[in-house]
Amino acid sequence: MFSFVLVLVIIIAIGYRSGIQPKRDTVAFAQKQLGITLETQKINVGEVSLNVVFAGPKDGKPVVLLHGYPEFWYAWRGPMAELARAGFRVIVPDQRGFNDSDKPSSAKAYKLNTLAGDIAGLITALGYKKVYLAGHDFGGLVAWWLLILHAEKIEKFVVINKPHPEAIRQGDASEAKVSWYRTFLRLPWIPGYVARLANWSLLIKNLQKTSLPGTFSPEHIEHFQSAWDNQGAINSMGAWYRANGNFDLEVEKNISVPGLFVLAPDDAFSTRAMALKSMQYLEHGTLLELEEGTHWLIQEKPQLVGNVLINYFQAPG
Repeated sequence: MFSFVLVLVIIIAIGYRSGIQPKRDTVAFAQKQLGITLETQKINVGEVSLNVVFAGPKDGKPVVLLHGYPEFWYAWRGPMAELARAGFRVIVPDQRGFNDSDKPSSAKAYKLNTLAGDIAGLITALGYKKVYLAGHDFGGLVAWWLLILHAEKIEKFVVINKPHPEAIRQGDASEAKVSWYRTFLRLPWIPGYVARLANWSLLIKNLQKTSLPGTFSPEHIEHFQSAWDNQGAINSMGAWYRANGNFDLEVEKNISVPGLFVLAPDDAFSTRAMALKSMQYLEHGTLLELEEGTHWLIQEKPQLVGNVLINYFQAPG
């Protein structure tokens, strides 16, 4: 019995160590890649401090971009460059639990109302009354929650490939086939350990399999690996799913803020039916269905996404 336990401990230790990564200067890498100036700052938003990356003129109209899982601010690098060149002040946080932001240990600290409160606190801490907002993947879900609880802080919004929370709660048969990964991520500690095995190979393969070829190339993926390993981030990232297995929406579900829902045709994690269902909760909403792209659209088509955001945010009304 002792030998079995010892072997098991050794296997777990080897698996853990296989994911160890050096800390990379992703900001410097992105600056060189994009040809723009980036600034970073750790900002106290209330309960936690968030690592925030900025681009564009300080007097530009503010745009907050929210990443999803298993990403961090770097996922938005292409669209943020387009926005910065168009004169916007671009604000991209590592959300709670990710990369260089604070990582509370309790899963309860990652409830959606708390995550939305972080972004509301960030907007206030930066001195803005209102901002433009865009969210992708789980960042889109945080964006929806922010619109439900703190609508007064948002001028206009864009959500990319993430249905309205009430549409998710109701669900449908077409959504069931893409929900397996959410169920797995709600397990304690196991998803984080499995992700680390063979130097993050399963997580990398999943990203590459569900994206257009070349999206997650080696030169980019090493920055994601570094972020996943950063102070045990892979475990706090998974806490987002453990904390939000069910949605309790005992609030007004309809959204009056003008919004745009962007849908890619080959999204492995969100269906067209759910996107259509989401539109019924938007009083002033538009659905944009693209001809090409997958769930990872913001990295596959950065110029296209940047232009969509610029045109929508600059449009009158």
